Amino acid sequence: MSQKLFVPILLGTNRRDRSSEHAAKWVYSKMQEREDIEPAYFDVRDFKLPHDHYGMEIGGDFPEWRDAIIKADGLVIVTPEYNHGYPGVLKSVLDLLLKEYIHKAVAFVSVSAGPWGGTRVCEALLPVVRELGLTVTFTDLQFPSVRSKFDDDGTLLDSAYEKRVKGFLDELVWMSTSLRWGRENVPSKYHQT
Repeated sequence: MSQKLFVPILLGTNRRDRSSEHAAKWVYSKMQEREDIEPAYFDVRDFKLPHDHYGMEIGGDFPEWRDAIIKADGLVIVTPEYNHGYPGVLKSVLDLLLKEYIHKAVAFVSVSAGPWGGTRVCEALLPVVRELGLTVTFTDLQFPSVRSKFDDDGTLLDSAYEKRVKGFLDELVWMSTSLRWGRENVPSKYHQT
């Protein structure tokens, strides 16, 4: 299993002036630096969701996302915490697919304006990703008081995150590698062996 792990990253908010974009782009750059990860960057702003209907029935209308998740070994979700929860548009994009996620790893990057770093949004996402068949890593990457972590150009101001992102990505690689081995070697009704 020497080939790189394919791991898309999804920025999960479409708000203006979103501080989470700096975190998403920084984590993506760290993924690009690694020899064991082939990342792809997705932004919920780029999904032209209909206003009257969405869900798995229209997943085929987003072939780039569908094909990326079919190929994926893992997924990184970057999300702010809004009123103790996740953005609705993030849930809408995740709901475009179902079976494509099964037995793949997912890791959370959360941001908040306050001191808790999005802890509650990670907790709120657990039942969602579990229902999708994703397996959550135990190492989240959280950015409390996110506006103090990056300058206006998105440059990281807190060097402690260099060590944190390494541990975060190491765990994601371990989990993604284990699950890829399982998908390839353990019979399941959810995927080809």
